[in-house]
Amino acid sequence: MGDETFVNEFLDRLLAQLDGHEAHAIGITESDIELSRIPRGIVGRLSGQPGLDFTGLVARIDTVVSQAYQRMSSPGCTASFFWRKLYTDACIVKALLLLADRGLHEAAARASIETLDRAIILAGAPGDASLSLILDMIRWIQSHAHWPDHGLGSGYHEFMAGQEGVPKLPTSFGNVPSISPPSLTAFQMSRSRFPFVLKGFASDWPAVKHWASVNYLYSMAGPGRIVPVEVGDDYRSDDWTQELLGWEDFLSALTASDTSQRHPFYLAQHNLLRQFPTLRDDITVPDYVYMSPGPPVSYPNYRPPSNEDQLVINVWFGPKGTISPAHTLERQDPFFNCYAQVVGRKTVWLAPPEIAPSMYPYRPSLVEADEMRHPAANATEPLMSNTSRVDVFPASKDAQDASRNKYPAFWNMVPAKALSVTLDPGDLLFFPPGWWHAMRSEDISFSVSMWF
Repeated sequence: MGDETFVNEFLDRLLAQLDGHEAHAIGITESDIELSRIPRGIVGRLSGQPGLDFTGLVARIDTVVSQAYQRMSSPGCTASFFWRKLYTDACIVKALLLLADRGLHEAAARASIETLDRAIILAGAPGDASLSLILDMIRWIQSHAHWPDHGLGSGYHEFMAGQEGVPKLPTSFGNVPSISPPSLTAFQMSRSRFPFVLKGFASDWPAVKHWASVNYLYSMAGPGRIVPVEVGDDYRSDDWTQELLGWEDFLSALTASDTSQRHPFYLAQHNLLRQFPTLRDDITVPDYVYMSPGPPVSYPNYRPPSNEDQLVINVWFGPKGTISPAHTLERQDPFFNCYAQVVGRKTVWLAPPEIAPSMYPYRPSLVEADEMRHPAANATEPLMSNTSRVDVFPASKDAQDASRNKYPAFWNMVPAKALSVTLDPGDLLFFPPGWWHAMRSEDISFSVSMWF
């Protein structure tokens, strides 16, 4: 027996959501429009009709979910918003069906919340009404479902920054300058052209105090949530992959004492603050991001993010030793960056745009046959084609010597122009678009990037 209270609580809002579906996007056929009407038809049947075949209805909405995902993920999709919204709508309907059929037991609650989280993670839950509805549904399920008391256990876990020194990188001769906070005018006119660090600038953020607590992070999300993670030390590795993982499983993995038998999980470049909006109150966006600095001379093609706020906030959360290799992703983060270190320490390597010819990027025309399989090469859709093959964090003297032999142009030209810094909790790093950058976590590390 299902839960009619849940259906009644959200039925009217869901109907309004479905009635607003766009039906005149470029490239949309009559069969596509018919597909988009299936969620509305299913919801209409939920209103006071006994004896419904929920198994059949779930199978039908799964078809919509699958087709919408395939279409929104296809290269050259000309109706992205249409398909992302249809995917979102279908996920909401599926969650409603699962609870209406199976009730508020843990398995059904988890399946419903996971389905709703997929709409946020994979489709972006386009539109404020969609996201608001999803978050309200998740909160309702969490507060009404029957959850066994097995969460993260009763212990208190807190991430601590290490105290050991971090050796100077052989791949950078310079240090990122640490300065006093510039005036907004000075930032807009001159300081936005080069990297700098503001020590302790974010130390008064509630995040710096609270995000070191595993229990706090779990409580701000609640049970049943999932997040997208990278699996592996470095996305250039052959065994690197991505998956969706339970939030509590991710937090438990970070606190596990034995990590020798598995690959590390890294929550990277994800707008977690949109998915878990209570965490958004724990940060303060610096005024610098709203100053609209013009294109730097070294990067004349700069354009701000295209969303309403012209701001993209992502988080980076993972274990000690996690590495983001040197890259300058022209299609993914060609923006100014205010990068706040919240938990743990992170070493950042930076180099100016003009050193690009010496960075040995994974361009398909340059890589060898056995390197074409790397995600960084991506011959069919080279979003990662500006990732360097050079390891700017060489693990040993032997690795450094091998790199010098294999990539002589890098070692002859780049270190003299490169900068590095190890960020402590509360530090804010700024760097302009076009700069090559690499990151290495010195501890369990939680960072927030603000692209503008």
